[in-house]
This record gives sequence, C-alpha cells and structure tokens, in this order.
Amino acid sequence: MPIASRDFRELRLEGVGRDFGQLHALRDVNLTVRRGEFVALLGPSGCGKSTALNCISGLLQPTDGGIWLDDKRLDDIGPEDRGFGMVFQNYALFPHMTVRRNIGFGLTTQRRPRDEIERRVNEALALVRLETQAEKLPGQLSGGQQQRVAIARAIVVEPPLVLMDEPLSNLDAKLRLEMRAEIRRIHTMLGCSTIYVTHDQEEALSLADRIMVMIDGQPRQIGTPEDLYVRPTSADVAEFMGYRNLLTSPARTVPSGSGVTVMIGGAHVLGTAMAPVDGHATVAIRPDDLHPTVDGPIAATVEIAEYHGRDFYAVARGKEGEDLYFRSSQRISPGEIVHLSALPERVLVFPA
Repeated sequence: MPIASRDFRELRLEGVGRDFGQLHALRDVNLTVRRGEFVALLGPSGCGKSTALNCISGLLQPTDGGIWLDDKRLDDIGPEDRGFGMVFQNYALFPHMTVRRNIGFGLTTQRRPRDEIERRVNEALALVRLETQAEKLPGQLSGGQQQRVAIARAIVVEPPLVLMDEPLSNLDAKLRLEMRAEIRRIHTMLGCSTIYVTHDQEEALSLADRIMVMIDGQPRQIGTPEDLYVRPTSADVAEFMGYRNLLTSPARTVPSGSGVTVMIGGAHVLGTAMAPVDGHATVAIRPDDLHPTVDGPIAATVEIAEYHGRDFYAVARGKEGEDLYFRSSQRISPGEIVHLSALPERVLVFPA
C-alpha cells in the first residue's frame, strides 16, 4: 500500500494566543484547515507565523485558546503524540546517518516491523525521487536534495498534517522554483494537509489554496491567493502583497458614487475605495499596474531604471517629491519624463 496520510476532517485553532512574558507574540488566531488543504502563513519576520506553527506542532504551548484535530483537543498532548510531520528551515538531518536511515528514523522510534520500515522508506525515496542517493550521507547531497530528505522523513510516518517552516529559504533561486513544484506535487499525491510558513508572497501565491496574512502577531486577512492579490482589505496587507506604492492623499467620492478621486504626483486620479473613505486616505498601487502612457495624468522624472528581461522596472520622482515604482515595456532612461497611469480598479484606496 503506498504512502498516504491519516484521515481527519479538520484542524481548528480557536482564539490561540502565545505570550513570552510581556510580549504578545500571538493573539486571537482563528483558523480551520480542512483535509487535503494547503494553507500558507504569510508575513514579515517577527509577525508570529512560526510561533503559530510551533503551537500547532506542540513545540510551544498556547497561553490562550485551543487547538483541535476533529474532536480531539491537542493542547496538552506532546509533539511526539500528535503524529504531525515537520520540515524545518535548516533540514535538521542527522549527519552521521545515511539518507535511508534519516528517512526511517521516525518509523524506527515507533518500533515498526523491519519489513514495513523498508517498504515505506523505499516508497518515500521514490516519491521524492532520491532512490539513487539512499546510501549517501546528508553532507554528500545538495541543498535541494537535503530538503527532499527532510520532506521524505516528514511524510513517511503518514501524518494527517505536514508542517513546513520556511523550508526553501536556504536555497538559491533556481532550486526554490524546483522545490516549490516538488512540494506541491507531493502534497497532491499524498492527499495530506499542509501548513506552510513563509515570508515570500510569491511562494505563498504559487503554492497555497488559502493564505493567512499575519502582522504583529495577529491574522489580518485569510483568503484565496486571488483574494489577497486583488482585494487586500487593509493597507498593511496590500503592502505585504506587493503594492509597493503606498501614498497618503486627500480623497473625495465622485458624485456618481462609482469611485474615489485621489491626488498622486499633483494629478487627480480615479481609484477604488476598499472601505468607506472620508477625507484622508492611503493609496496602494502595484508597480506592475502603474505604467507610462501617452496621456497619463501623473508626470514624473525617472531616477532608476532596471532591465528585467522583457520589461523595465523603474523608480520616478513625482511633482510632490514622492517615489513612484512602475513598469515599462519600452526602454526608459534616468532623467526622462514619463506620464504614468493606472486603471481605477487597480488604484486601491483605504482609510488613512
């Protein structure tokens, strides 16, 4: 029988919090992870995402709230009794053990029969495509191969849930892309649930079914990748989701009620209110959505232009002294004056 994950319906975090003395590292986290779902915890360093993962794994005890696997409360159960698979940022492999023994370590501690251990280790090796590396030591493998060993060790015990704490942050850009595809492939084949911690929004968007953005120890928004990419609910979530242009501006609802006018670079620009706006606002625009056009209302002077293959990514200085990050499909140079525009639905306006 091939490796699979143990059956369950859902994991629930209900009002989970964690304090370290006077520091509230985690506050009021409510999250339900369903069977087979891939959920990313996304946020900047120090936002509480790894603390949340460690509370789920049992490495930390919550100071508030509860964690449930179906009808079983997990708060007072040790990590070894929860049966979850864990993949760490630094791989955490035993350097003196072969790949095969590293993968089988959890099964050995569970005192499984030898023939069962051999069968399941072979299945895990095949799943992560490391059959030819089975007798090597971790030090003889590349970073990507070591991470595959860590994943195989986590899944060989057939956990209901796999927890991954920034597993790709030590890899170079090419390997990160390759391993992203591998992680998603393995997740789909096993039918398990995965909770994945990352600070990389592109990683979260490409892997997850749902994303929980965390800032200052609190969940700020939970939704599908498309929800968070297109419809962030606050300026701080927008900033973390790649809306690099964050500008303060007076805002006025247009008489027809179809939009909001704001001031950018001394020009009136039509935007979309993400919440009721009265007077002052924060305007968020992605660099990819701001670009030069013949009749663009925002006149700005190019200061930096970087060639990124097909396009130029640039910074221009607006008339009010603000930095404007934009993309151009045409060659541009520092000192050049450009006229920038963005579609109203891509100019997001939040209460200041």
